[in-house]
Amino acid sequence: MKRALEQLGLRALRQIDPEKAHGLALRALRSGLAASAGPISTPRLRTQIAGLDVPNPIGLAAGFDKNAEAIAPLSLAGFGFLEVGAATPLPQPGNPKPRLFRLREDAAAINRFGFNNDGMETIGGRLAAAHASIPVGINLGANKTSQDRAADFAQVMAHLQGHVDFATVNVSSPNTEKLRDLQGPAALAALLDGVMQVRGNTPVFLKIAPDLNASEIADIAAVARDANVDAIIATNTTLSRDGLQSHHAQEAGGLSGQPLFDRSTRVLAQLSEHTDIPLIGVGGISTAEQAYAKICAGASAVQLYTALVYGGLSLVQDIALGLDRLLKRDCFASVQEAVGSRRADWL
Repeated sequence: MKRALEQLGLRALRQIDPEKAHGLALRALRSGLAASAGPISTPRLRTQIAGLDVPNPIGLAAGFDKNAEAIAPLSLAGFGFLEVGAATPLPQPGNPKPRLFRLREDAAAINRFGFNNDGMETIGGRLAAAHASIPVGINLGANKTSQDRAADFAQVMAHLQGHVDFATVNVSSPNTEKLRDLQGPAALAALLDGVMQVRGNTPVFLKIAPDLNASEIADIAAVARDANVDAIIATNTTLSRDGLQSHHAQEAGGLSGQPLFDRSTRVLAQLSEHTDIPLIGVGGISTAEQAYAKICAGASAVQLYTALVYGGLSLVQDIALGLDRLLKRDCFASVQEAVGSRRADWL
């Protein structure tokens, strides 16, 4: 019955503006209307990410709960961990609307939000008051008008590090001008140094873009190693528009969803050749088979977001339990045993 109601709700939401629909979905979550499977776990699925114990390796990617408003219900949706944000030092409205587009024919989305959020003070209060049975992390961002974006990351880290289980340095959003320039080796090393100095004991993750060449991937791996980053998230959205069918295909912004799967998985596999740092695979996951492919390509865990627009939150349980079956089928006793087992398929 809950699945049928969820599908009816999804069909209704897809008839209205995407950003308004997202707001209604968050409101429904806070009201307790969503299915609550609780964290899904089995001995095979239980694992660690950068020292964090998680019941399963399926995480929620940043951007779904930008302002940390629905942590408690999301922690019961089946995920193994959550990432909220991005948070910037000061509140900011983001880019002008419309700024979110569904690409139904491509099972994808394009967004150009521009780090719209309530700011670190408000988000910090919500994180401090939140109750979650799984690890919760914050995606760190910089204000669009900042004169020192690297300092913004450190400021948010210092303010929120006591309220989260991990924090992600996000230099990969295409929607803040020149932010991706911080992925260059020298700029990235300086930024990470500032964040690491104020992190306390909080693990720091680094989120990278999919639009990187082989030498850039190698450079990032080296910088992440030297900075003692705890995990790397590969990848954020892409600027590529190859093969899209939707009439929204040429909208400006970052593309997420199914068209990103191959590109992001190749970057993940290449990165895993250069580093032993745990990797989190993101981009185009909507099935257990795709989550498993990311793990076999080198990911210790995965995250999803866009697939929820089309499949709903019940998809999380389906992917987690499906992943358990795939691990059992291939005689893996744990997620970790499968990590990188088919990397060569993506190189």
